[in-house]
Amino acid sequence: MRTDVMRYLYTLIYGLLLPAILLRLYWRGYKAPQYRQRWLERLGCYKGSPSLGVIWVHAVSVGEAEAAFPLIGQLRSRYPQLPVLVTTTTPTGSARVLSVLASQVEHVYLPYDLPFVVARFFKHFRPRLAVMMEKEIWPNLFAACAARNIPLFVINARLSARSARSYRKIPGLVKPALACVTTVAVQTEEDCLRFIEIGAAPQQVQVLGNIKFDVMIEAALIAEGRVLKQQLFANRWTWIIASTHQGEEETFLALYPVLKAAIPELLLMIVPRHPERFQTVKKLCEQQGLMVVMRSERRACQPQTDVFIADSMGELKMLYAAADLAFVGGSLVPVGGHNVLEPAAVGVPVLFGPKMFNFQEIAERILAVEGAIQCSDRQALIDAVLRIYGDDAFRNRLVDNGRLFVQNNQGATVRVATLLGKYL
Repeated sequence: MRTDVMRYLYTLIYGLLLPAILLRLYWRGYKAPQYRQRWLERLGCYKGSPSLGVIWVHAVSVGEAEAAFPLIGQLRSRYPQLPVLVTTTTPTGSARVLSVLASQVEHVYLPYDLPFVVARFFKHFRPRLAVMMEKEIWPNLFAACAARNIPLFVINARLSARSARSYRKIPGLVKPALACVTTVAVQTEEDCLRFIEIGAAPQQVQVLGNIKFDVMIEAALIAEGRVLKQQLFANRWTWIIASTHQGEEETFLALYPVLKAAIPELLLMIVPRHPERFQTVKKLCEQQGLMVVMRSERRACQPQTDVFIADSMGELKMLYAAADLAFVGGSLVPVGGHNVLEPAAVGVPVLFGPKMFNFQEIAERILAVEGAIQCSDRQALIDAVLRIYGDDAFRNRLVDNGRLFVQNNQGATVRVATLLGKYL
């Protein structure tokens, strides 16, 4: 099928689904009211006067935004006269951008990928350069960049074998979209080959590494975490279960009484990935007869407290610094895992589950240097926790290896900033 016909059909289907998409946005607003706020931005309607000549960076959600912050810092330092626009897709990503960058950048939601919506976006912002984080491919948006001669980059790009198979099924959409891209800056050689497989030209793709290794961990943040531990978790051995998804908390709540028998001072700190699940997780704990303290209550855990739920946003790195052990969620259920580099950089022992397909390369490499432990089942979790608790030398070696792994792989942010600088 001709590529123009494919994009026409894609646009037609997208347009027909738009009412359902907006209704879903409204429905999600029942649990997370932020989904109902600023929804006109998704249709290309913005307040204020147009912003000309912006450097535009798109980061879908919290993880992509965290990875983008060092790069945005580099660009603002090198080109202080150029305004920066950051778009996100999720409210949690939006909240994180506003929290970290505040008035330093302009922020709106990414417009829906329909020609008339995209046209309104470009009429208002007129970017001089567009940067997409990881693997965002939007046929109409990319075509609009090409039509306006806007250099377009997909950076920190990664492509799993499963995603590559899906993209290969729609070459009439993917290949023309990739043809609009100036450069795809990928994380690994495997990502490079997969992007070429789905339609990128070999000369378009460069292996520049993973900018997530350039995670920013300020000394003040570590100090804040240590103070929080003294204030809220005094005399408790705290195991943070971070970025959890539905179906994961039950595993750790079931393990808690078993581990508590061996570690009397054990405290579970649970950090749900999505804020709409804060109260759900609290009820789940209470149904198990466990005593819960919420972060929003601003009170210290008592000796009888079993679970501390971090019902806050943007504090994860600081909370890692307040913990004795970390488990990175999204890896016991088929979500694909989350960023294990942050706890390693903070200096806390790292555990994760078997389902790490979104971070497969990082998972394999950090395991190879003995900088983390992968736990395939309940017994593996018990064994890992008890060994780290009882063997200080092993714990310290795990922490040192993890921190060194992060440090030895830094530098991608500078390489990407240099690439973009050629077009600024």
